[in-house]
Amino acid sequence: MADPTIARKAPYWTELEPGVYAWCACGDSRAQPFCDGAHQGTEFEPVVFEVEQACTRYLCGCKNTVDAPFCDGTHREL
Repeated sequence: MADPTIARKAPYWTELEPGVYAWCACGDSRAQPFCDGAHQGTEFEPVVFEVEQACTRYLCGCKNTVDAPFCDGTHREL
């Protein structure tokens, strides 16, 4: 599998309202940290997740987290 593009070596502190979201896994989206379809034609697929209550979360920016779409601190090792 190809390596994703590192969008940034820091998480995105993101306020989320209830709803369904698609997190960019390829790193090429211009709507970081969310998918804008830039992965088309690649082996990457966005990670779809649902939020039931409004919250603020760290979403991964390096695209190497084990806990996608959430930051697990992997960016510190890159």
